[in-house]
Amino acid sequence: MGFFSKLFGTQQQEEEKSMTKSNIGIILGSTREGRVSPQVGAWVKELADKRGDANYTIIDIADYKLPLLGEAGGDASGAAAWSEIIAKQDGFVFIAQEYNHSISASLKNALDYLREEWNNKAAGIVSYGSVGGARATEHLRGILSELSVAHVRVHPALSLFTDFENGTDFKPAAVQADSVNQMLDQVIPWTTALNTVRK
Repeated sequence: MGFFSKLFGTQQQEEEKSMTKSNIGIILGSTREGRVSPQVGAWVKELADKRGDANYTIIDIADYKLPLLGEAGGDASGAAAWSEIIAKQDGFVFIAQEYNHSISASLKNALDYLREEWNNKAAGIVSYGSVGGARATEHLRGILSELSVAHVRVHPALSLFTDFENGTDFKPAAVQADSVNQMLDQVIPWTTALNTVRK
C-alpha cells in the first residue's frame, strides 16, 4: 500500500469510526432546587469526553415537562421531546441521588414515561448520598431490569461527607475518577454488543 493510500485510508477509517460511535446519555436524576446533580454530571462528562470512545450528552430531566404519569390536567408537552432524546441514545449513565433510601420521584417518573426507548441498552450508575447512594442504586437496578436495560456491575458511589464540601460543593476524591472510568470500561462494550440486538 502506497503512502497516499495509507494516509487517506487511515483518515477514512477514523471518520467511519467517529460516525459509528455510540451515543451515551448522562441523565441527571434530580429536579429539585439546590440539587448537586449538575455538578456530578458535568464531572462525569469531562472524564468521559477524555476517553473519546463515545458521544456523551448530558440529559437533564428538568428540561422536560413531565408531570406525574397519568395525572389529570398535567402539562405533558415535554413527553415527545423526552421520548425523542432517549430513543437517540445507545446507552446511559444515570446520576442517581438517594432520597429516603430510594431514587428521586422525578427519575422514577421519567423512567416510567417510556418503554421501548429504554429497551436493550446498557447503563452505568453514579450515585451519591450519606452512604454513597447504595440503596437508591439497588432500587434503580430493579427498575432498569424491568425496562430491559443491562446495568453494569461497577458503580461509583459518592459520599456526601467525603466527596462534597458542606454537602453542596462537589470535590470528589481522586479515586472516584478511576471508578468512573472502570464503569465506562464496562458500559461501552455492553452498549456496542446491544446495538446489534436492536438492529
